[in-house]
Amino acid sequence: MEKISFEKYTGAGNDFVLLDRANQSELQITPGLVRSLCNRRFGVGGDGLLLIDPASEKDFSMEYYNADGSTGTLCGNGARCAISYAGSREYFVKNTTFLCGGITYSGETFNDGIVKFDLQPVKEIRNDISLIVDDYRLTGSFADTGSPHLVIFVEDIKYRGEKNLNVYDSLDLVPVRELGKKLRYHKEFSPAGVNVNFVELKNDLLYIRTYERGVENETLACGTGSTAAALILHSLEKSGEMVNLVVRSGARLKVNFATDADGYCDIALTGPAKKVFSGEILKNNIIEDLDGKSDFFDQI
Repeated sequence: MEKISFEKYTGAGNDFVLLDRANQSELQITPGLVRSLCNRRFGVGGDGLLLIDPASEKDFSMEYYNADGSTGTLCGNGARCAISYAGSREYFVKNTTFLCGGITYSGETFNDGIVKFDLQPVKEIRNDISLIVDDYRLTGSFADTGSPHLVIFVEDIKYRGEKNLNVYDSLDLVPVRELGKKLRYHKEFSPAGVNVNFVELKNDLLYIRTYERGVENETLACGTGSTAAALILHSLEKSGEMVNLVVRSGARLKVNFATDADGYCDIALTGPAKKVFSGEILKNNIIEDLDGKSDFFDQI
């Protein structure tokens, strides 16, 4: 029977199905295949799928697919997992340059499964965005770090009509899935929508929870979201040029950056990325007609 070989990787709790074209060059990637492989009941399970191709002008190329089969955005933790995998296959030694979406990125591997990913510069951050959702009045910030992100501090979630009355006392109490879903489709960010991050600053650590487009649920970590939150924290004069974050899984990520006349540059996302397991799945067991909008996302 025909099989698909895969690796399962996690970056701080953000998990991915990883396929390598080196050993299955004829494999056709379809939205249905991605949805099936990422499904946690019928497939391998993951927040997204990574396709690695060593036949590239750089060390390798990476394609990223959301769990619903959609494409078109960058995944920071996915990139770190791809770097980890490519390093284990000796596509490079320690430092790498690779392609994703026609853009050249770089990264580096360290001991103990720590991986750094260098992002593109960010030129614009929008602060003080006022939003109304149901009975809530929120103030947030926006940054595009390869994926569009809205970042909201817990203390900036207020009751509508009440000038300074907070809704939630801590990040743990925020209903990320319910509120994130409504903000994800808010008219302010139409038509593409936005990823939604809720944050809380405690003892020089930025705690973060993220609702991700394409997964349509809260994930245990988000690399581009963590990067956006770190840059926004600095833009609000609440941090220096390095921010340590704690994601929902409890893992820590570090974001370093510098500033220039155009905005933020030399941006790096560093944290754990490791292989969980590898295996094979029978192609005739793959259900490619899973609806990306079906309630299988409720099972994640």
